[in-house]
Amino acid sequence: MGNKLSFRDHDRDHDHGPNKAAGSTMEGNETDVHGAPSNTAPRITDTAPERVHDFGDLVRAGAALLAVALVVLVSVYLKGLTTGVESDVHTTAGHALEWLVDIPTSLLQQFTTIVIVIWVLVQLLINREWFQAITSTLALFSGYIAMRLLSLLIMDIGNRTLTESLSSSALMTGVGFLPDIYAGLGAFLTAAGPRRMRNSLVWGWNVLLGVGIISVALSSNSLSASLVSLAIGCVLGLLIRFASGTQNKGAWGNAIVQSLRTIGIETTVLERLSDDSARNLVTDSNAASGQGNEYGMHDSGQNANQGGFSLLDDNSSQSRIYEVIDADGKSYIVSVLDNQTHTAGYLVQVWRWIKFSGIAMRRDRSAHATAEHHLSILLGLRNFGLVTAHPYAMSDVGESSILVFETDVKLESLPFNDISDDDAKAMMHYLEIAHTHGYTHRHISASNLSHDEHGHIVIAGWQNGDYASSAPNVSIDRVQLLVLLSCAIGRERSLKLACEVWGKDAVIQLVPFMQKVAIPASTRALPSWDKNTIKTLRDDVRKLGDEDTVESLETVNLSRFSFRSFAALVLLIVAVVVIITQLNLQQVIDAVTHANPWMAGLCFLFGVMAWMGGAISLGIFVDREKRNYLGLFFTQVASSFTAVSMPSGVGPAFVNLQYLRKSGYKNSTATAIMSAVVAVQFATTFLLLVVIGIFSGRNTFSGMIPTNTLVSVIGILAIVIALAIAIKPIRQYALNRLLPIVSTYTRQLLDVLTQPKELIISSLGSWMQSFGLGFGYWAALMAFGYHTNILETTFIYLLANTIGSAVPTPGGLGAVEAALTFGFSSLGVPTAVSLSATVLFRVATYWIRIPLGALAAKWLGKHNLL
Repeated sequence: MGNKLSFRDHDRDHDHGPNKAAGSTMEGNETDVHGAPSNTAPRITDTAPERVHDFGDLVRAGAALLAVALVVLVSVYLKGLTTGVESDVHTTAGHALEWLVDIPTSLLQQFTTIVIVIWVLVQLLINREWFQAITSTLALFSGYIAMRLLSLLIMDIGNRTLTESLSSSALMTGVGFLPDIYAGLGAFLTAAGPRRMRNSLVWGWNVLLGVGIISVALSSNSLSASLVSLAIGCVLGLLIRFASGTQNKGAWGNAIVQSLRTIGIETTVLERLSDDSARNLVTDSNAASGQGNEYGMHDSGQNANQGGFSLLDDNSSQSRIYEVIDADGKSYIVSVLDNQTHTAGYLVQVWRWIKFSGIAMRRDRSAHATAEHHLSILLGLRNFGLVTAHPYAMSDVGESSILVFETDVKLESLPFNDISDDDAKAMMHYLEIAHTHGYTHRHISASNLSHDEHGHIVIAGWQNGDYASSAPNVSIDRVQLLVLLSCAIGRERSLKLACEVWGKDAVIQLVPFMQKVAIPASTRALPSWDKNTIKTLRDDVRKLGDEDTVESLETVNLSRFSFRSFAALVLLIVAVVVIITQLNLQQVIDAVTHANPWMAGLCFLFGVMAWMGGAISLGIFVDREKRNYLGLFFTQVASSFTAVSMPSGVGPAFVNLQYLRKSGYKNSTATAIMSAVVAVQFATTFLLLVVIGIFSGRNTFSGMIPTNTLVSVIGILAIVIALAIAIKPIRQYALNRLLPIVSTYTRQLLDVLTQPKELIISSLGSWMQSFGLGFGYWAALMAFGYHTNILETTFIYLLANTIGSAVPTPGGLGAVEAALTFGFSSLGVPTAVSLSATVLFRVATYWIRIPLGALAAKWLGKHNLL
C-alpha cells in the first residue's frame, strides 16, 4: 500500500493491458497526473482497472452455437443450396486464384497459423498482458482438440448424409475431415479480446477469413465444415474469455479528470469512494442475501461500490463512485458506469421485457443511454418540485459514461423498521406527484427509501424509471410501495394510509396487479415477507369494496410465462402437430376436386347456420344490455379454433365461459350459464335422436351403444363416488369446500333453467345447430351424387358424431371420421362415397374453420371479449 504509481504508467496499463500487479490494491495511493493545464497536478486516489466478466460474451457464445446448428441443418436438408454456393465461389474466385493451385493448401494454412499466433502473442506480451496470452494459447489448443473430437464423434455416428454434407468433394473423409485451423485460430483470436482492443486482432481475423475463402474456392475445405469449425472456435474462445475476464476499458483516474474538464470542472482532488468511506452507502437487502441488485444480479467485488447501492448517485447500479473537489473548493459526486459492466444489467432488462406482459420495460443498450435517461428523469422530477439527488451534468469518455451530482442535496437512508405514519403518507404523496406527471419508478425497494437533511421523504433510485407511463405501470408502482410498507408497518396501517392518500377506489383497482411477479426480489427477501403476504393483502383490499365491483376486476396477466400463457402455447403446439400429422392433403384435394362445388358450398353454409344456432343458444341467457350479437357469433367461430387442440365440446365451452367472464359475469354465474347451454344442447340432441329414430324406424341407437356397456359405465361411476365418500379426508373436503360451491352453482343453474322463454329459444338455437351440421353432411353426400333422406342422414350423423366425439382427441379427430364413414357405409352408402363425403364435410366444418376461428379469436381479444 505504500508504493506510488505514476499515472503515466497507469494510463499505459489502462489502454493496453492489465494491472502491473494483478490483484494488488492501490486504493489510497497518491498518484501524480501529467499533462494537467494547471501548475499543480490534481491529487488522484483510484484503484487500478479490474478485469470484468462481460455477460455479452455468453450471449455471443449462444448465438455462435445456434449458428453451428443452423449450418448443419442447412447443409443436411438444403444440400442443393450449399452446393450451389460452393459452386459459385469456385467459379467466381477460381480464375483469380489459379496461381495458388500449385501451392499446397496445408502449407498456406500453416504459414497463416504461425504468423497470426506470433503476431498476437508478441503484442500481448509487449503490453504485459501475461494472463491474456496464457488463456489465448489454451483457447488455441482447445479449438484443435474440439475439432478432432467432433470429427471422431461424427465418424463414429456413421451418418453418411451428415458426413458428406460437411466434407469437401476433394477431401478424403477421415478423422480430421473437419478443418481444425478455423476452430483453433478462431478460439485464439476470440480469447485474446474484442477486435476493437488491438490492431493485431483486426488483421488476424481478416487474414483467417481470407484463407478460409481461398480454401473453399480451391475445394480444400467445404463451406459447411469451415463455418462449423469457425463457429465452434468462437464458442470456445468466448467461454474462455468470459471465464478469465477481460480488461476493463472504461475511464479511470486521469481519463475521468480530462472528461470532467470538458464540462467545466477543474479537478484538484479525485478520490475513489469505498464501502468504508462512502457516506450514506446503503446495502440493498437483495445484494446482502445474494439475490441480485437493482438489475436482479449481484456482482461481487467488481469494484469498491458494487456490493450495494449508494444514495450519493441515486442508487445507480453497477457504478463506480468518486468524490471530486474543483479549483474553487466545490465538491461533486461522480458516478462512472462502464459498458462492460452494464452488459449484465442490459441482459436482465431484456429478460424482464420478455418476461412481463402488458407493461413497458426499459432496455438501455449502452451505459450512455442509461446515464442520459437517468439524468433526464432526475431533472424532470426536480422540475416538478420533488427532492432528488441533484444532477449537474454528464460526460462520455471511451467506454464509460460519467454522471456528475452536486452535493447540496444529501440523502440518508430511512430506517426501515422505524417508519412512521407521516413518513408512509409522504412516500405515497411523493409517488403520486411523480405519477401525476407521467413518471413511474418501476423498482421501489427498501434501499430507495430515504430523506434529506431537512427531513423531506425521498424515493430514490430512478435509474430504471420512465416517463409517459401507462396506467399498468402506475398501478405496479403503487402495489410495490404498498407491499413494502405492509412489510414495514403492517397491512392495516398501510391500507388505511393508502385510502387516505390515493382514495379507496384507487386502492381497490390495484387488486388485478397484486401479484408476486410485480414485487422486487429485495422486498421478497425481507424478514417480514412470507409466501402469503400478497394473498393476504389482496384479500384485505377486496374487503374494501362491494362484491360486484371486486368480482368485475379480472387479474391482469403480468407475466408471459404464467400457467395461462403456457397452456395457450401448448394448445398452439398441439394444433400445429395435429394439422401436420393428421391432415391428409392429397385425400382432401381428391375429395374437393371431385365434389359438386355448389353442394360443397352449401355444406359450408349449413356449417355457418350451426354457428348461428350456437350463438342464439348462448346469447338468450345473456342480459340484453350485455348482449353483443357480433361478439356472440364470433365466439362460436372462435370455438372452431380451440377444437383443434381440445377434445370435442371442451373448446366451445371454454370460449363461452371466457366470453361470459369478459361480459361482466361472476365466475359462478358464468359457469351456470355455460352449463345451462351445455345441458340444453345435450337434451335437444338426445331428444332429436329419439324422435327421428322413432319416426324413421331406425334401431341404430341401441345397436351402437349396448345396454350392458351403458350400465357398466354407470356402475363404475357409482363405485368410484362411494369409495370417495367413504374416505374421511375426501368426505370432509367435499362437505367443507366443494359442497358450498356446488350448492351455489346448482342454485344459479336452476335459476337459469327455470326461465321458460329463454329455455325455449335456447333449445331452438341448439336444434338449429344440430340440424345445420346434419344438413351439412347431407349436402356432402349430395356433392358426390348420392341422394339420401335428409332426416335419416341427420339422425345417423348426430349418432355417429356423438360416439366419435366421446374419444378424447382434439375435435374428435380420427374417431369422428371413422364413426361417420362406418355409420353410413353400414347403411348401404358405398364406402368410397362415404369416405369422400366425410372428408369434404370435415374440410367444410373443421379444417377450414381453423384459420377463421383464429381470426375471430383475435378480433374478440382486440375488443376485450375473450
